[in-house]
Amino acid sequence: MEPRERAAFVSAYTKILTAAWSNEAFAAKLTAEPTAALAEHGLAVPAGSTVSIIREIGGEPDLEAQVRLWESGKTSGRYELRVPNTPQIDTRELSEADLEAVSGGDSYCCCCSPCCSCT
Repeated sequence: MEPRERAAFVSAYTKILTAAWSNEAFAAKLTAEPTAALAEHGLAVPAGSTVSIIREIGGEPDLEAQVRLWESGKTSGRYELRVPNTPQIDTRELSEADLEAVSGGDSYCCCCSPCCSCT
């Protein structure tokens, strides 16, 4: 998939995920009429193709795998879109190392300050 085409797919896929998670009517339409629901968000499927919406997904989310699945639909005519029932977010607590990596630290250099008078 060319970079521009990939970016358009990822953008549309993101919109579909967001709509499916925030709008029950769209989620129902996605299941009942996937081709029409996808077209609403910019993913056109060629006539005669089939679309499978996979709602139960195990393991870690993998955007690259989804891109490859969608691309393979171009040759097979069978498109598969993974739309988990709920957002896949990481809810683990941050470790001490994570916290240190994102903290501002306690060192301050007055020479880097806009009000520095050390010049």
